Amino acid sequence: MSETPEANKPDFRNGFSIGDLRDGSMMLGHVDGEEAVLVRRLDEFFVVGAHCTHYGGPLAEGLIVDGTVRCPWHHACFSLKDGEALRAPALDPIPCWRVEKVGDKIFVREKLAPPAPRRGAEGPNSVVIVGGGAAGLAAADMLRREGYDGPLTILSADASPPVDRPNLSKDYLAGTAQEEWIPLRPSDYYRDRRIDLLLGSRVSSIDTKRRRIRLENGRELEFGALLLATGADPVRLPIEGATEAQLHYLRTFADSKAIIARAASAKRVVVVGASFIGLEVAASLRARGIHVDVVAPDRQPLERVMGAEVGAFIRKLHEAHGVTFHLEQTVSRVSSRTVTLSNGKDLDADFIVLGVGVRPSLNLAEQAGLAIDRCIKVDEYLETSVAGIFAAGDAARWPDPHSGERIRVEHWVVAERMGQAAAKNILGRREKFEAVPFFWSQHYDVAINYVGHAEKWDAVEIDGKLDARDCSIVYKYGGRTLATVTISRDLQSLQAEVTMEAERQWPEHQTSAGILAR
Repeated sequence: MSETPEANKPDFRNGFSIGDLRDGSMMLGHVDGEEAVLVRRLDEFFVVGAHCTHYGGPLAEGLIVDGTVRCPWHHACFSLKDGEALRAPALDPIPCWRVEKVGDKIFVREKLAPPAPRRGAEGPNSVVIVGGGAAGLAAADMLRREGYDGPLTILSADASPPVDRPNLSKDYLAGTAQEEWIPLRPSDYYRDRRIDLLLGSRVSSIDTKRRRIRLENGRELEFGALLLATGADPVRLPIEGATEAQLHYLRTFADSKAIIARAASAKRVVVVGASFIGLEVAASLRARGIHVDVVAPDRQPLERVMGAEVGAFIRKLHEAHGVTFHLEQTVSRVSSRTVTLSNGKDLDADFIVLGVGVRPSLNLAEQAGLAIDRCIKVDEYLETSVAGIFAAGDAARWPDPHSGERIRVEHWVVAERMGQAAAKNILGRREKFEAVPFFWSQHYDVAINYVGHAEKWDAVEIDGKLDARDCSIVYKYGGRTLATVTISRDLQSLQAEVTMEAERQWPEHQTSAGILAR
């Protein structure tokens, strides 16, 4: 949150000179003691809340795009007209005030009511969502916001309601986020919006012809439309000599709690895998004063995702905080508290955390006869090969208009935005999923933002200096920009996103039938 003294910010109640604000710019001020942002767009003026409803990002440092303001931290997008959260990760609106033009000044009047859910949307006779993660919750939320009034059920195999999963490896695991911050919605949210959230409910089969779902407990549910948001499961490594109690994975709220409980008395931990999850876990455990050894077969951390130079920077960053790396190594066996590596070196560990990737959960889709391409195959509207059945999140592979490839992305914001798009298409909106992939990763006091998707590249352009923690890294293939990474350049990250949005193209052959046939 901003710490600018209120005395140094204009009080918009007192009026603001039109000539002092150029087109497309913002001014931070306050209204009745509440921080607010005044925005000019041509001859229109808007006053909205100053902070993103996701993590409180400073919107005055963000970007105005058409009639919206985008958050510099995690790229949430809000309507300037009524404050509605148009794109995840924010789900709640920001405040808005009525603005009146008097002569050459702008005056702020009363606060406007939050945007009400739309009414009377036509849709299927019922909607069932399988999966209680990012995509599932975002879809249910959007269905109600779009005015769907029919029966709506979320089936989640998890014991916990939908949670803020990125926090599980970051602030919550580090001990700087309170437990009550982790659920995405309070319990009365589901009741008030008539969303039937069934926890601990595993689906055993889908009958696409009868439009029925069968749960493992024998219960059956009918559906008019179905969204598969089954996510992915951690890859589990068989390690000789290791007991189940010694090995921890991080996917659920319960997983994070279990690691925290073990960390309370631990002095040394081995993290297997130099992935984003593995390194974020390492940083969080270091914040708790635990010595961390990271074991990975890679030459540099994150080299396959961001290249050798960024990988070397990440390694030095973690080493500066006391992490010890054992690269180009694997774990051969475990004996009591001793972890033996492939080079014969022994490490002492109170427990082991494995972050070696995930596999999409496809069993239900395969059993139901849906088209599979290493994931659930969907078209540009996120519909599967069976009409009325959609898929979103980590388990779905979709045609990306930016890279021209069919891609699967394991990132929180992407899953949420897919859920939102799928909800609209369940209601017949026929809106193509065109969002530019985005994710962020936190390592101590360094935040890394990634826009786009580059599975391979033939050129890397670095502007600025990695060691100064102020730079952008552009990944290109055949002269085309596929992804941009930024450190301490949040506005540039937003600008890269907007540029990629402008360049997106849907080839003529990418019709729904053509996509699913390939």
